[in-house]
Amino acid sequence: MAQLAILREEIPIPEGIDVTIADEVTVKGSKGQLSRKFNHKSVVITKEDGNVVLEVKFPKKKDKAMLGTIKSHITNMIVGLTEGFTYHMKIVYAHFPMTVKAAGNKVTIENFLGERHPRSAKILGDAKVQVKGDEVTVTGISKEDVGQTMANLEQATKIRGRDPRVFQDGIYLVGKE
Repeated sequence: MAQLAILREEIPIPEGIDVTIADEVTVKGSKGQLSRKFNHKSVVITKEDGNVVLEVKFPKKKDKAMLGTIKSHITNMIVGLTEGFTYHMKIVYAHFPMTVKAAGNKVTIENFLGERHPRSAKILGDAKVQVKGDEVTVTGISKEDVGQTMANLEQATKIRGRDPRVFQDGIYLVGKE
């Protein structure tokens, strides 16, 4: 079986987005700026004719996988700066009405299952959390920060030691944009 000499992937750069490639890949747009360092030795990142070009010479299986991963990260950076990421969550309670407040880089959950001490979840990076009634919206330009903030909210209301069929209280993901 013959092996390809060069594996090449291209990512088009939309208008209004500026990509700089040095030690790290920096993407600038109207919503802000994102930077990320990719230090996989076999993947070469360059910029040609309005495209970001990723190349691997004599790729092995792991090199092909890393090429796809880096392509996804750069694409997510571009999508975050053009459209942004939004996750919709719902506050569910049957037994005790809980209060959710977002302040600074922390979300505080009070009266969860009648507990006296409030639970908290960390807001990462530039993600923004808005609470309106029983709906929580997490928005931002970095997919990793928005996704991890959403996961922190879900994990903060995880129930241990009780039957999950009876106690379904918590904050759950209901939709993504």
